[in-house]
Amino acid sequence: MDKIIIKDLEIYAYHGVLPEEKAKGQNFILSAELFLDLRESGIMDDLKKTVNYAEVCQDIYQVVTGSKFDLIEAVAESVADTILLKYELIKSVRIVLSKPEAPIPMNFDTVCVDITRHKHIVYLGIGSNLGDKESYLDYAVDQLGKDDYIKVNKVSSYITTKPYGNVEQDDFLNGCLEIETLYTPQELLSVISDIEQGAGRKRLIHWGPRTLDIDILLYDREIIMEEKLIIPHIEMSKREFVLKPLCEIAPFAYHPGFNKTVMELYDILKGDVDVSDILETD
Repeated sequence: MDKIIIKDLEIYAYHGVLPEEKAKGQNFILSAELFLDLRESGIMDDLKKTVNYAEVCQDIYQVVTGSKFDLIEAVAESVADTILLKYELIKSVRIVLSKPEAPIPMNFDTVCVDITRHKHIVYLGIGSNLGDKESYLDYAVDQLGKDDYIKVNKVSSYITTKPYGNVEQDDFLNGCLEIETLYTPQELLSVISDIEQGAGRKRLIHWGPRTLDIDILLYDREIIMEEKLIIPHIEMSKREFVLKPLCEIAPFAYHPGFNKTVMELYDILKGDVDVSDILETD
């Protein structure tokens, strides 16, 4: 991806663990790489198609001087968040923050932190089969959209489906969302768990009735296998109530485990083809 480079901004600020660092201040040096598509702005010679780097520099200055942090890690994180949240065109940012006057009792050039942060495209499944089902799904969409670190891009139609598993219960209302987020998968899992609890979700019976269920289906093209988090969702390729609404909003979203698009998986499921038969070994 293309990038705009802002190199070696010198900013006097008041960050550090020691009291004198916050009292007297010192110089900090910051460089930023902004990753975005510059082709259209280059062809059209139009500032509206790119990012005004003078404005970005001012934003960086406001963040670095606006608060007093103990750690330069926290300063860099705050700068990265500010840029990614404000500028829609910027998809990733790299921040290198140096502290050349750090209180180290020996000769050195500088101490710095170097972080890269991204916007992530994530697909979620939502479902409910208790109470006012549609209201619970709308609640999930609304709560996700209120989070500063989440942007809801697309919401599918809601469909009524039969319950999965052997527990006798009411039909489900299901849907899918596409979101853009700064959260890591683990952070996002915590956020959606809080939203489920806010809707009165109780995990009493496996595959049992619930007011609100939110599942992370796909997170970029990552494969994660952890005790509490598996991405892509392990059951999504077998479930029409996931693939049908997901196909509506993201037919070409890619399943990295099966090397198939959502549309391909949905077509295979409708044709009663065993998903294990289509695993690619290359």
